[in-house]
Amino acid sequence: MKEIEDILERNKRVEREKAWEICMTRRVVIASITYVCASVWLIKIGNEEPFLNALVPMGGYILSTWSLPFIKEIWIKKYDR
Repeated sequence: MKEIEDILERNKRVEREKAWEICMTRRVVIASITYVCASVWLIKIGNEEPFLNALVPMGGYILSTWSLPFIKEIWIKKYDR
């Protein structure tokens, strides 16, 4: 019985971790951290518009999270053939 309980607990943990991987909260937090880090770096190197230019890496991250599910579906279809 202990083995079954362990498996069920593991499955719950895996489901929570997967939910975290795809949740909007995680994406917003990572995008925010990316923006802040890029802004600080651009200020430090003397960029003229650090807050505007920091949008580039943040936007790249956001676009990649939007496009990856689409690309994943294409890959899965090709892999299943």
